[in-house]
Amino acid sequence: MMIHDITAKVGPHKKRKRVGRGEGSGHGGTSTRGHKGAKSRAGWNSRPSYAGGATPFARRFPKRGFSNAGFRTEYYVANVRDLDKHFDAGATVDIDTLVKLGLVPNTKLGLKVLGAGEIKKKLNVVAAAFSASAKAKIEAAGGSCSEAPTKKSAKSE
Repeated sequence: MMIHDITAKVGPHKKRKRVGRGEGSGHGGTSTRGHKGAKSRAGWNSRPSYAGGATPFARRFPKRGFSNAGFRTEYYVANVRDLDKHFDAGATVDIDTLVKLGLVPNTKLGLKVLGAGEIKKKLNVVAAAFSASAKAKIEAAGGSCSEAPTKKSAKSE
């Protein structure tokens, strides 16, 4: 017998367990909840990290070290190949124009231009940061790179 034969006869859904419908049902009395205590009563809930009164897992070990993750500056990135593909020669490229084209989601973070790909057009690029290769490629194509200060980061607002 195959699994598809079974489901055709039995049906696609398993019947739900009806508890609390009398002793004769086999699920009466405590209704499969055991005896007494908060877990047997309605409205009980437990945090996933709760350890039953034992010292929580996160507090069993000493804290060590330091992380700079909270101080990292985050950017939206665009590569020079994207700028070459979407802009005409002589255009000014900044984060607002990239948002209009859909290359970055919004202006909350600053823009960083990276050097992947080639650029042949002369563009005036205004961004918060440039990689060294991106700056070299844009200037080699006759364009200009100017750094604009970023708005406050999304974390500090």
